[in-house]
Amino acid sequence: MREISTADRAAFASGNMDMADYIVAQSGLRIGFDRRRGRGSALNPSGRFEPFSHASFDDGWDSLEDLPAFKTEVQVEKPKTIITRNSSPDISFDRSINPYRGCEHGCIYCFARPSHAYMGLSPGLDFESRLFAKPDAASLLEAELSKPGYKVRTIAIGTNTDPYQPVEKDWGIMRQILEVLEATNHPVGIVTKSALVTRDIDILSRMSAKGLVKVALSITTMDRKLARTMEPRAATAARRLDAVRQLSEAGIPTMVMTAPIIPGLTDSEIEKLLEAAQTAGAKEVGYVLLRLPLEVAPLFKDWLLRHYPDRYRHVLTLMRSMRDGKDYDAEWGKRMRGSGPYAMLIHRRFELAARRLGLNENRTRLNTDLFTPPKGSGVQLSLL
Repeated sequence: MREISTADRAAFASGNMDMADYIVAQSGLRIGFDRRRGRGSALNPSGRFEPFSHASFDDGWDSLEDLPAFKTEVQVEKPKTIITRNSSPDISFDRSINPYRGCEHGCIYCFARPSHAYMGLSPGLDFESRLFAKPDAASLLEAELSKPGYKVRTIAIGTNTDPYQPVEKDWGIMRQILEVLEATNHPVGIVTKSALVTRDIDILSRMSAKGLVKVALSITTMDRKLARTMEPRAATAARRLDAVRQLSEAGIPTMVMTAPIIPGLTDSEIEKLLEAAQTAGAKEVGYVLLRLPLEVAPLFKDWLLRHYPDRYRHVLTLMRSMRDGKDYDAEWGKRMRGSGPYAMLIHRRFELAARRLGLNENRTRLNTDLFTPPKGSGVQLSLL
């Protein structure tokens, strides 16, 4: 291993290097293809809180060939609570649940990647392969819902990492959470890129009959080649659209999020994606502009250089035109949509296409009047 200078590490983490310097910086940081096959990132830089940053390099003894491939590992996390609360003024929910930390889908643009640094791990390949599961989530949820004075508002699931990522097939944590929410008549909004959500149509359809659920499928592109490199372990667009169809036919309010829109790469598909969503049965649509916070910027840039070097400058120029000249602007109200003429153009195209297709005419509002606090083992009991 070799140590990277403090100055280079700071520039790398901020994503502010120009193209020439950036290519040089990456030459010693990329992980070999055989070790990262099927992953989105080619980098595994140390998290921003670590005192040192390390990179693998060939010392002439071909020692890199002896390193194992990145395989998905899942550790158990034991949180004290499961409902995360926020006061962000530009999102529609104030509480959420994340059954997992990290995401095997490996979407290179995922804005949740920097959260892995809090675990002392890399937002790069570690985020995709070193996951954390919360098997006590359902019992923790019961306990929190049973607290005196609990006020009901929609719980959002899938806002950070995907609750239906591949490891859910083995752990089943999301289904356990839904069972608690159904038993208590608690409203929930779900966002996913996975067709695995159809496994729970039985629960979701019963909740839908009471106005307690809404499901959003996130679809970034219809281009299979682009999707395979950009979000390597997520379901294909065709499978996600089929999931939309199945959910809609089951009477479950279903939305399609064209997220993220990447200018110069996927923005040409806006109308096509909305038409496909409407055909599949979605009644609502939404979008989010590409976000590049913290470590996501250098990871995305490296991906863009590897797969679409001819579009590198164009994509970043468009992005910066919508972010006041920066790779990212975290200001409330701007981070999801951007600003400037190109951002306005994207918004207008999306708005016109949705109106033409009869989408977003009626917004689903979930019912908060049916909630019944849980009763049973593990819940907080009243003293009276």
